[in-house]
Formats: sequence, C-alpha cells, structure tokens
Amino acid sequence: MRHSGPEKETDKLNAAQWKSNPGNAKGLDHMCSKAAMSALYPSLEDLKVDQIIQAQARGTAGMPALPVQETAVYQPSVLYPNLAELEMYMGLSLSSREVQQNLPQILEGASTAVAGPSPGQVVAPVSGNSLGARRAEIKPGVREIHLCKDERGKTGLRLRAIDKGLFVQLVLANTPASLVGLRFGDQILQIDGRDCAGWSTDKAHRAVRKASAEKIIMVVRDRPFQRTITMHKDSTGHVGFVIKKGKVVSVVKQTSAARNGLLTNHYVCEVNGQNVIGLKDKEITEILATAGNVVTLTIIPTVIYEHMVKKLSPSLLHHTMDHSIPDV
Repeated sequence: MRHSGPEKETDKLNAAQWKSNPGNAKGLDHMCSKAAMSALYPSLEDLKVDQIIQAQARGTAGMPALPVQETAVYQPSVLYPNLAELEMYMGLSLSSREVQQNLPQILEGASTAVAGPSPGQVVAPVSGNSLGARRAEIKPGVREIHLCKDERGKTGLRLRAIDKGLFVQLVLANTPASLVGLRFGDQILQIDGRDCAGWSTDKAHRAVRKASAEKIIMVVRDRPFQRTITMHKDSTGHVGFVIKKGKVVSVVKQTSAARNGLLTNHYVCEVNGQNVIGLKDKEITEILATAGNVVTLTIIPTVIYEHMVKKLSPSLLHHTMDHSIPDV
C-alpha cells in the first residue's frame, strides 16, 4: 500500500463533516448533507434564475464596495448585476426590475448575497409573492374549525368515505361550510370529538344532522390527495397544457408545465386557489387567461377524483359548488 505522507491539517474533517461509512470518499457525506439542505423554490424557473443570479453575484464579489452610508438602510442589493441577459429566458419575458424586487432585501456589503439563500428559505425571483400560490397553499398539519347551520338547518357540506377516511365531496356556495374555508378534498378527522376513521358516508351525514346548530367542531387536514404546481406563462400567454372536461390530457414539451412536472390523467381542482371543479373547459380557460403571469394549479389523480365525485351530477358540481376566490 502506498503511503501518501503525513495528513495535513486541511485534510481533516470534524465529526459533523464525517460519518463512519466504509467505502465513502472523504467528504462525500459532508457534500451530500449540504446539498440536502438547499433552498426551496416555487418553480423550476425560480431555481434556474436564482442560480444564474448567484453565479453572477459570485463573479462580482471581488469588485470594490461602494461607500457605506452612516445609517444602513435596507434596499435591493447592489451586489446583483444587471439582469438584462435573463430577458426571454425559457420563453419567459422577464423584467430585470421585477426580478430584483423579488430578491431578498440584503444590506449593502453583506456576504449573504454571495453565499446564497439559507437552507429551507423560499426563494422566488420569478414568482415573487404570488397571491395565487398563497391561496392555493396546502398547509401541513391539522386545524380545528367551528361550523354552524343556516336557518334551514343546513351546513352546505357533503362528505364521502374513501379508504377508511372521510373527505369533503362538495361545498355549496354561500353556506356555512364555504364561510369557514372548507374545500373539496379536505379530510375530516373528527366531528365533535369523535374520530371519523372507518365511518361510512351515511354515518358521517347522520352525525352532522344530529349535531348542534350553533357549533359543530371539526378537525381537518388540508386536501391530502392533492398537490400544487406553480408555472409561468410564456411570451404568448401560455403555460403549456391542454384540458378536456377538466382533465389534463396533454402537456407541451419545453413549456413551464413540462418543466415543473405537470402530469396528464389529473383533474384540475383549482386555479390560483379558485375552485374550478364542474366548470366547462371554456370557463376554466377564461380563468387561466386572466390569472396573471404566475399560475398555480391544484391537481388530483383521475382515479381518486372520479371516486370522490361519484354519484354527483355534472350539473350539481357546475351550479352549486363554491367557485368563489378564497381569502388568503
């Protein structure tokens, strides 16, 4: 065995950088752990643009700093170079000013501009603080809501049992259920302190009918069968997918929909947080057209969707489902 000589101090790794995993190259675990703690991005476009910005910032890190004012104020970092070369990137018409405004506000001279975003930080140089993405957010964890009945003794809620769980099948517009923010696909874990696991649809509806008109306490988990995808319109105003009867049937190559992993055989539940279930394709297209340059879709696999809306007529979904734009 060849001896490479005494180990230099710079070759040593501390316990946090080294794991006793035989066969690993020195530093491999350290590099992997750093890669695993990267920033988060709403879309692939946000990730790519931020990578370009960080590369440009590192390239200008050695430039002389501007004189520091007596009182430091927060402003868009001067460490970021002009972003004119990002125009038309990935078919998008990007504004350098808008991208600059969406970047974190950094004190002049701070080293974080070169070091990059901190692990877990959400960075959105293209998406910015998208209102649609915030409306569509599927929050982790569970929450408690207090539901009441209207003057007719109705909640405006229809439930369905699936795989031993209980889910919201229909939320009628302008009803107590819509006012407390229940949405299609939410999972009901408890009703008035009783676990709903294993309940049938009929048992759930009986429990709601017998509950107090003044307050029904429910514990809810946000839409576990659904996921959101944030995309960006190109210079022609398209994101790159085709729907038929509310279902994604085609994804166009080299578009934002393709880059961000939109799948076919999924139904569109929401556009920027607005429920579109039961609407005609023309109506959904009109909502997409007026949705702005950043579009967040909420989708659900076809097999689950069709099971959830079973026994509901298309007319009922179209005319009674709550299609209002939710508050943030």
